[in-house]
Amino acid sequence: MAGVSTATVSRALRGLPTVSAATRRRVLAAAEQLQYAVSPSASRLAGGRTGAIAVVVPRITRWFFGVVVEAVEDFLHQCGYDLLLHNLGGREQNRQRLLHPANLHKRVDGVMLVATPLRPADLTALTTLDLPGVTVSSGTGVPGWPCVRIDDVAAARIATRHLLDLGHRRIAHISGDPDDELAFTAHLDRRRGYQEALRAAGLWPDPTLDVESGFDIAGGTRATEELLRRGDPPTAIFAACDEMAMGALTALRDAGLRVPQDVSLIGIDDHALSGVLGLSTIAQPAAEQGRLAAEMLIDPLRGRTRASDCGADELPVILPTRLVVRDSTAPPRAN
Repeated sequence: MAGVSTATVSRALRGLPTVSAATRRRVLAAAEQLQYAVSPSASRLAGGRTGAIAVVVPRITRWFFGVVVEAVEDFLHQCGYDLLLHNLGGREQNRQRLLHPANLHKRVDGVMLVATPLRPADLTALTTLDLPGVTVSSGTGVPGWPCVRIDDVAAARIATRHLLDLGHRRIAHISGDPDDELAFTAHLDRRRGYQEALRAAGLWPDPTLDVESGFDIAGGTRATEELLRRGDPPTAIFAACDEMAMGALTALRDAGLRVPQDVSLIGIDDHALSGVLGLSTIAQPAAEQGRLAAEMLIDPLRGRTRASDCGADELPVILPTRLVVRDSTAPPRAN
C-alpha cells in the first residue's frame, strides 16, 4: 500500500534515520489505514528470541513457590519478558516430560528451576538445550548455572539451638517424605542441621523423635499424630517448614496440648500466616531469592555481565535467614 519494501516499512516504523520524512509519512498512513500494529513476539522471533522464560516449580500451591514465582514474574515483566510457568504438580512424569529438549527448544530464552532436583539424564538434556539458566533453592546444581538459595543446614541449626537455649532437651523433628516422587532435598539438609545442633549440645538424636511425612500442612498433622502415638511426647518440635508446623499446631491442639505451655513449636519460612498464628520461625527471603535469580538469568540475555561471572561452575549465592521469635516457643514446663 505504501509502495515500498518490507525492509523500508520496518525502518520507517522503528523511526530509523535512513528513511525520508515523506516515505515515513506514507508508511505510517498505510499502517493506520490497515490498523497495523507491530507484534513484539514476532519481532523477537525474527531476531532469534522468544521473549519468554520457563520457570519450573514442583507445586505452585505451596507458599514458597508462589512467592518466588510472583517475584520472578514482576521482575521479568519490568524487563519485557514473559513467564512460561511449568507446574510439575509433584509428579515425576511431568518433570521428565518437561525437561525433554523438544519441549523447551525455541520456546524460551532461558530456564529457571525452583527446588527441582535433577537426574543425570536431566543434566544432559539441559546441556543439549544450550540455554542460560539459574536454580533457586535447588538440591542439584547445573554446570555453568548460578544458584540462589539459603543455607538450609544453618537455618535448622538456628531453629534447634533456639529450643535448646530455652532449656528443651527432648526435641522432636518432623521432616519431608523421602519417598516423594520428586525427591526434594531441602528437608534432608534441615534434618542434618537439627542433628548437628543436638550433638553440639551433647545430645544424641533419638530416632523415635524424628518422623517423616508430606512437606505440607496435612503432612505436619500426620507426623505429629504419629509422634504422640509413640508416647512420652517431646517438649518441643522443630518442623522442617512452616506449613508442617501449622499442621503440628492443629494436631497438638486436637490432642489437648497447649502451645507453648506443653509443647514449643518452631518452623522455617516465615509463611504469610505465621505471624497470625504466633509461630516462631526462621525467616527466609523467598521473594528476594526469586528476584535475584531472575536478574541473574536476564542480565546475560541483555548483554550484561555480572562480577561473579566466571564461565565455569559458580558458588551459590546464599541469602541470610533470621530467627523470628513469637508465641509458640517458651521454656519447658517445670516438672
